[in-house]
Amino acid sequence: MKGILGTKLGMTQVFTETGACVPVTVVQAGPVYVTQIKTVEKDGYNALQVAFADKKESRVNKPLKGHFEKAGVSCKRHIAEFRVDSVEGFELGQEIKADVFAAGEKVDVSATSKGKGFQGVIKRHGQSRGPEAHGSRYHRRPGSMGACSSPSRVFKGKNLPGHMGSVSVTIQNLEVVKVDTEKNLLLIKGAVPGPKKGLVEINTAVKAVR
Repeated sequence: MKGILGTKLGMTQVFTETGACVPVTVVQAGPVYVTQIKTVEKDGYNALQVAFADKKESRVNKPLKGHFEKAGVSCKRHIAEFRVDSVEGFELGQEIKADVFAAGEKVDVSATSKGKGFQGVIKRHGQSRGPEAHGSRYHRRPGSMGACSSPSRVFKGKNLPGHMGSVSVTIQNLEVVKVDTEKNLLLIKGAVPGPKKGLVEINTAVKAVR
């Protein structure tokens, strides 16, 4: 198990040796720095806490500033924790780059999806629209709210209009197509949630491990 934080740069395409065109998402992966090491003896599990992206020292509160100083790391914007099989070989302040992953590995990518504001049931839940004739007064409405006198209420969980997007999304079993160690880039096959310049979290694929 391993992981890294990064920034989504956008999408492009690469060609395989056979000439096949593969769409990829380019992620600026790290570098991240180890700010805390958790062990089974002390915390009940093995994990690495890492920090990513520089932040002005004046914008960091005192507890966090002391936490970074203890690890010997400059102030960072994002902190995340990754479970690992063993913490041997890691130390505070250690730099972790994109080369922790290799081409062909399967990964899970998590990010906050793009916010789409208030949307109706057609866009939000994929429902069908009503008749488009002029006499129809039912075009993009959510449909029947429920039964008549019984139970005299709308059941919980009914698909209705509301806020869409801006939630945590994880895409599983994506393939790492290429690792650029010089520029610290990961080329991941397919689409990754979130906008450009958005924060993404890349982990070893859970289903691949199982």
